[in-house]
Amino acid sequence: MPMASNSTRRAVLGAMGSAALAATARTVSAKAYDTGASDSEIKLGSSAPYSGPASAYGLYGTCQTAYFKMLNEQGGINGRKVTVISLDNAFSPPKALEVTRQLVEGDKVLAIAGTLGTAANTSMQKYLNDRKVPNLFLTSGAERFNDPKHFPWIVPLYPTYVGQGEIFGKYILAKHAGAKVGVLYVNDDLGKDFLKGLKKGLGERGTIAREVSHEFTDPSVDNQIIDLKGSGADVLVQLTYAKFAAQGMRKAYELGWRPAAQILASVASSISGGLVPAGIAASKGIITARWEKLPNDPQTAKDPDVVDYIAFCKKYMPGVNVEDNTPVAAYINSFLIARVLGACGDELTRENVLKQATGLKNMAVPMLMSGITVTNSPDDYLAFHALQLCQFDGEKLAPLGELISFSSST
Repeated sequence: MPMASNSTRRAVLGAMGSAALAATARTVSAKAYDTGASDSEIKLGSSAPYSGPASAYGLYGTCQTAYFKMLNEQGGINGRKVTVISLDNAFSPPKALEVTRQLVEGDKVLAIAGTLGTAANTSMQKYLNDRKVPNLFLTSGAERFNDPKHFPWIVPLYPTYVGQGEIFGKYILAKHAGAKVGVLYVNDDLGKDFLKGLKKGLGERGTIAREVSHEFTDPSVDNQIIDLKGSGADVLVQLTYAKFAAQGMRKAYELGWRPAAQILASVASSISGGLVPAGIAASKGIITARWEKLPNDPQTAKDPDVVDYIAFCKKYMPGVNVEDNTPVAAYINSFLIARVLGACGDELTRENVLKQATGLKNMAVPMLMSGITVTNSPDDYLAFHALQLCQFDGEKLAPLGELISFSSST
């Protein structure tokens, strides 16, 4: 296999440079290892939905293993090879717990490389925490995972749904003061957290004219949209998944309802997965939140980190559709895990891994939008503290105003 491009190599080695320098500067001391670490290897476990109804998200796991394959070709981490054992969880909570047990008790991994999905991470949360095995930078915006007091070994990364909802509320107050807000939300942790944040952002000055829920198993949300239109709402906020948000946008358009603003949860804002299926006429002008760069966005196409990411995909995940943003979250996750392991030096204990993972300070990370960095602390695992609102112009999600900050509920 050909060597990685110079630009990719520079990006990875440069990102880990500070960790290597820090390790060199330490006074030489005895090496310390926990299960899953040695002089030659660091063993990580992961799971992803390689089968089942959410198998499209299996790309998340594929990207994780590909990233560390690239890193190993470049010398590994402090001279150690990183082995990633990634198993199929079929997007089933019981299965996710089962394979996590196998990884910890059978494969003897040092840590879990953050898994995708609220339900999967919930299923393994207590198990990993009780055994003091780090779950590094899991990908879910559920607020329940930012709980260092009760679950210190569970370290989230993804921007919280509460925080995203909060900036939506702040935007409505700033741009549509006095508007009556209609809310559609999915009746699960995601929808409820988004709604909680929206109400936090609106505070006492905002007015929710009507809020209606739907179940994930519902065939459509047409009746809910008819209900919201009848409430006289001026702003429509959809806090649900792409399939239902597309239905909602399309139904509102068919009804001739043209709210002053339409806001979508970030999980529903994929151009190819949500906005185009709704119809350009129905989705043009919607507002959502972003923090990651989109690989096919012409505004950032020449940025070095985007160029490196696309080169990585072409070499290590040939055939991947760069319009699918799923691997971007895994790429960011893997970058940060590598940074943490590098900072551990020769003290590859679970306790030190946790210490390094919860002491990030204004870290610039490839594929994050300009001005957005990552910071957390042992007392508050919230990693993102500001997001960028964007508006769909019919072709791309264009930045809308300045970054909007949000607070932690911890």
